[in-house]
Amino acid sequence: MTVFNKRQVGNTKLIVSELGFGAATFGNLYRPMPDSAAKESIIKAMELGLNQFDTAPYYGFGLSERRVGDALRSYDSSSYVLSTKVGRILEPCAKAEDKYGFCSPMPFEPKYDYSYDGVMRSFEHSMQRLGLSKIDIIYMHDIGRVTHGDDHDRLFKIAMEGGYKAMDELRSQGLVSAIGLGVNEYEVCEQAMDHGHFDCFLLAGRYTLLEQKSLQTFLPRCIKENSSIILGGPYNSGILATGVRREGVVPHYNYEPASKEIINTVARIEDICGEYNVPLAAAALQFPLAHSAVVSVIPGLSSADRVETTVAQMQHKIPAEFWTALQDAGILYPDVPVPSTLP
Repeated sequence: MTVFNKRQVGNTKLIVSELGFGAATFGNLYRPMPDSAAKESIIKAMELGLNQFDTAPYYGFGLSERRVGDALRSYDSSSYVLSTKVGRILEPCAKAEDKYGFCSPMPFEPKYDYSYDGVMRSFEHSMQRLGLSKIDIIYMHDIGRVTHGDDHDRLFKIAMEGGYKAMDELRSQGLVSAIGLGVNEYEVCEQAMDHGHFDCFLLAGRYTLLEQKSLQTFLPRCIKENSSIILGGPYNSGILATGVRREGVVPHYNYEPASKEIINTVARIEDICGEYNVPLAAAALQFPLAHSAVVSVIPGLSSADRVETTVAQMQHKIPAEFWTALQDAGILYPDVPVPSTLP
């Protein structure tokens, strides 16, 4: 079994592997996958030392949670850390349709609900779909101004006055060990920290080789308040995994085709990767973990083979000179922590 370093989540007793397992693909994200592939990928992950698994009701409208639960049910609950999300309720609809990128057979429609009752219902429904004895972490899903636009202020008020109260009660009652936000916007995390204590944040794509703005205020505040970062989307929607030079592949960044500026930046990163014989994906995975606020990275994993490949990328030896070259090129902030600075 691979031995991964493990890190503590906030002030909790949860200890997670530095590499986690994102299960959005289990909801048939962009393409169907068989149940067997989902189960095999989690078995392989457990064999290779991963102990952190993240899902959500939104992923396939319940399908991901069902598959994660089916795969983990045979393991002792103390051997893994499981997270799911609240903030949406799945309402029955007449038939299943492919929507929001999910090719799911589940006949449900997701509806935002950040209220106290909505969060409690979501938690109960997730427990039933998972069919497991525990959920370790719940994240409030997709709250934020970029997501909700002009409706953000109204929804955020409901979330902090109602949804947070429910999450805090679940934590204080010992029904979950940690609470946080699962979002693509670090600004809303800072906003939420003014209203309560969050043990951790699942932050997608906002602290990567391409983006370090969150280093200025958010990450230092997380250290001060002992709130951990689980870094989702380390590939920035795929562009830091595929690169920009594959024929027939449209590079995607932040869930849409990448701009020329982003493509040019990634091309410069690829040039430096080539100079130092470093796989682009390996650099993308390892970079965030140099910051003391970040306890793990969680890429999406869709097969046993992908699990093995990702583990190999996490273990690839990267010379200190590589990170210096990225800083000299202006791709990384000059004062950003890099893996070579780790003790």
